[in-house]
Amino acid sequence: MATIQDVAKKANVSVATVSRVINNSPLVSADACNKVIGAIAELNYSPNMLGRNLRKTQTHMILVLLPSIANPFYSTIVKGIEDAANESGYSIMLCNTDSDLKRESVYIELLMQKLADAAIFMATELDQKSLGALAGAYPVIQCCEYKEGAKAAHVSINNFNAAYDATAHLIRSGHKRIGYITCDNDFLSTAQRLSGFKSALSDSNIIVNESLIVSGDYSFQSGYLAAKALLSAKERPTAVFAISDVMAIGAIRAFIDSGLSVPHDISVMGFDDISVSAMYSPSLSTIAQPKYSLGKASAQYLLKMLGTSTVSYENIYLDHKLMIRESTRNI
Repeated sequence: MATIQDVAKKANVSVATVSRVINNSPLVSADACNKVIGAIAELNYSPNMLGRNLRKTQTHMILVLLPSIANPFYSTIVKGIEDAANESGYSIMLCNTDSDLKRESVYIELLMQKLADAAIFMATELDQKSLGALAGAYPVIQCCEYKEGAKAAHVSINNFNAAYDATAHLIRSGHKRIGYITCDNDFLSTAQRLSGFKSALSDSNIIVNESLIVSGDYSFQSGYLAAKALLSAKERPTAVFAISDVMAIGAIRAFIDSGLSVPHDISVMGFDDISVSAMYSPSLSTIAQPKYSLGKASAQYLLKMLGTSTVSYENIYLDHKLMIRESTRNI
């Protein structure tokens, strides 16, 4: 049976550092926290006897770790998770991480202590190695966001193809100067969507104009400010593609406040198809992620893992859909 000394040796840190991670001390770096969590998972270490005894029981509880409970994108996904879990006699616990590794580690400790049976990560802060170690020891799955190369199952869409399709629609509509509102983060989906956007332009022999690529943070306000920045470009774009609906709606408001008409003066494309997108005026053209199905498929796969001793790393991709509404038009 592994000891705290074994964990410290495996992670190449002191016993005191391991203890700090277990007790959620703020005095531990993100790198050290990742190493300790990975070592604990690999060694199947339980800090106390309560945890060891609980490993023999089931809680019928699934942790759902998401970066922001305030983001409307996650609500339908969570409903899909909960419906699938309830059908099999499981409950879920929502865990708001604020994209903070130390806060996330508190919830991971619940899994390690067997106070929950499994976990679904919406956008983990764990590094690839630590996530792989955790997935090798506990039933976990990534939903939507995932770490490429980690030995952990995931359910998502193909973000490259989705962004490509959105951009290609704008190009088919006659647009060549297309602004792009991205996010300043390390999410794989962000990089994949930017790559899909640029590839669609290149395939249509349109030069990528880096000055028309601006960043936000998924918020309405950041979309508003990004749109204002695009309007100050030497040649303003005739269309804008934002990688979230919330930012796209912020952009529409900025254009309207600047005296422009959407879509007659400028077209706007979003991503996600949150519920308000179809109700906004003008209704938002967007990429629809199958949010409910993403959540349900993630939970169903996790429940399948709980029913077998075989660890699986299957990667599942669901189809997206291009939704054409009032915010885009041909020019």
